[in-house]
Amino acid sequence: MTPDLWLESHSYFGPLADLSAEVDRAAAGIDVLDARIPDWEDYRADFLAGVPLLPSTAAAVDLEPGGRMAGALLEKLASGTSSGRLAAETRALDTELRRVPQVSRRIADFLLGDETLRPPFPGLLRYLAWTAAARFLRPLVNAFDGWRDEERWLRRYCPTCGSAPAMAQLVGLDPGRWRLLSCGCCSTRWRYRRIGCPFCESPDNHQLAALAIEGEKYLRIDYCQICRAYLKTYTGEGSESLFLADWTSLHLDIIARDRGLKRLASSLYQL
Repeated sequence: MTPDLWLESHSYFGPLADLSAEVDRAAAGIDVLDARIPDWEDYRADFLAGVPLLPSTAAAVDLEPGGRMAGALLEKLASGTSSGRLAAETRALDTELRRVPQVSRRIADFLLGDETLRPPFPGLLRYLAWTAAARFLRPLVNAFDGWRDEERWLRRYCPTCGSAPAMAQLVGLDPGRWRLLSCGCCSTRWRYRRIGCPFCESPDNHQLAALAIEGEKYLRIDYCQICRAYLKTYTGEGSESLFLADWTSLHLDIIARDRGLKRLASSLYQL
């Protein structure tokens, strides 16, 4: 499935597609800083104890360069000639953050949950900063994928940054399909149990249900009847960059909310 073909049947996502494309173009124009690959043996004990990579003091991964890339992305967008809401908000955000001492460090800490930074338009900052930081972290995430023993993680939160999963994917063929969880922040994907709620961790298969969406061949809503939390799920393979982008399935979030279901993962598109 190509983005253009998908947008033909989902034209209401045109403005979000334009926003994503504009931000991606700006991000492609900033320098990508080098992410330090840790000594995996130093991190092994924390990994086995369930400590995600970025918060681990043993791994000692510094996210500050990702904060610098976020600042560069914000500056590039703020200095552009475009008009409208995005332009006005990025300029206001850029102006405010220039007054913050050690701003790249503060942005990095903000991404990992530090609430002492209180910027205007925090949703916009989170979206832009994770867009930049994910580019910074990509070599690290790839190396981590190669080292990580998926059978020793199987946890409900991202092994890289600790975020709750934004989406899931089923891969392979029945009856042996695997379920991967997908982080909406750093773009890590990791294995999780095929059966069981990734939020309340109920193992009762009878309490899990799937909601098929009319017109959506590859997307559905999986939800838990105990905790009422849901997870958007991509049931195909080959179009991960489109179907796991989170914003391309925001209509499923609306459908789930209208049915009284809860999204427990944060969204980068609460702008």
